[in-house]
Amino acid sequence: MNTPVLVLFAVGLVLLGFEVIVPGAVMGIIGGLFLIGGVAMAFLEHGAEGGLLALGVALGAVVALVYFEFRILPRTRAGKKMFLKASIDATSQPAVAEGEAVLGKSARAVTALSPTGLVEIEGRRYEARCDSGFAVEGAHLRVVRVESFQLVVMAEVTP
Repeated sequence: MNTPVLVLFAVGLVLLGFEVIVPGAVMGIIGGLFLIGGVAMAFLEHGAEGGLLALGVALGAVVALVYFEFRILPRTRAGKKMFLKASIDATSQPAVAEGEAVLGKSARAVTALSPTGLVEIEGRRYEARCDSGFAVEGAHLRVVRVESFQLVVMAEVTP
């Protein structure tokens, strides 16, 4: 192989290697294009035999790079800082209502419902809509039905 093919391969592999560090897929795409360009140039300058050899070398190098990035690098001191080990189990959305389990239960308005907001039932928060219009924060409400994963509540009447 000649120098331009080797340079294209080297630049392509370096860009693919940086793909782990730099967010987005731009460097990986450009690195892949450099490798494809190197293979194409090898086909043009050295015929089918040289082109197939270049293709094999490129595929082998990419496999070796991927193996290094995902098997060896995470075990190094620098790699341990780059890869996440923990997962996030929390949710940013309130729970989906279970229908019959909450029907008729007493609820407390966590936020003002005008007409939608959050209510708390037995320590769990749910998204709710107040059919009686507006409910202030802290109001005592009752679940009257469940529609499209949303509770429908009304103000509790105190005797």
